Amino acid sequence: MVESRHAGAAAVVDAAGRVVRSWGDIDHPVFARSAIKPLQALPLVETGAAERFGLGDAEIALACASHRGEPIHVETVRRWLARADLGPQDLECGAHAPGNAAAAEALIRACEAPSALHNNCSGKHAGFLTTARHQGEPTRGYIMSDHPVQRRVRVVLEEMSGLDLSRAPRGTDGCGIPVIGIPLHGMARAMARLADAKGLPAERAAAGKRILDAMAAAPLMVSGTGGFATVVMTVAGASVRLKTGAEGVYCAVLPSLGYGIALKIDDGAARASEVAVGAILEGLGAFTPMQRDALASQLRPIIKNVAGREVGAIRPTEALIIEAR
Repeated sequence: MVESRHAGAAAVVDAAGRVVRSWGDIDHPVFARSAIKPLQALPLVETGAAERFGLGDAEIALACASHRGEPIHVETVRRWLARADLGPQDLECGAHAPGNAAAAEALIRACEAPSALHNNCSGKHAGFLTTARHQGEPTRGYIMSDHPVQRRVRVVLEEMSGLDLSRAPRGTDGCGIPVIGIPLHGMARAMARLADAKGLPAERAAAGKRILDAMAAAPLMVSGTGGFATVVMTVAGASVRLKTGAEGVYCAVLPSLGYGIALKIDDGAARASEVAVGAILEGLGAFTPMQRDALASQLRPIIKNVAGREVGAIRPTEALIIEAR
């Protein structure tokens, strides 16, 4: 018996804007949330800020991350900020407990409160701060919509998606920055152009490649131990880049095909977005048979009760699998 169902929409689009595959309404604006962090990281690289402050794969991957607050994430962001003469007090993302259970327990045992460094978006915010520092702009208020940092991000989103977003719906993301409603087809096209940079300025093309390379080289930084994106990118190697966002949003890039993927689950369920994007990737041939076998527990998650007994599974609908192929 099917106990619960999740509905949503998804688009597979190439860099020219051609819709390769679609499910549901891909024209309705969606708050992309953290799924477009690789796009938001473009100014960090193309302005020269990343090079000036000696950022490597780990830091650039963290700029794209929704990390789990593990020590490797926290300490990398701490050291990164210090290079730019900044610190945790400059982060305006707020603090929350680590998403990694062991890291959260360690803080409790040490009687320490989480800081902004533990925020899953601290890498993105470190990127914003670093870019502002490089550009000689105020670091205070960098999360506000009228700050040069956020104005640059809006320009990037318009240029990469090919859309006029001046009248797009606006909101505030969980970490405090502005969030813009973008149709799934525009979001997917923007992601595709990170890999297929035809027609982009040389600096933008190089920045997109640098970001994708960093995500492939440091997948643990993009999510964390056991995270769906980290596991899939670790197993699939250079063939897939993945980024999740809150409220059931997921984006992906298939560099070898030049495709971008964007999806939104209507009820915001992360468990559904992971299975759905996995099914689309599988249908597009993103995995070898060996990789698919290694990812079986991620692509078709088993549900166990508290006694450890298998009681169910989460699976994509037949229509999604057939259409993707």
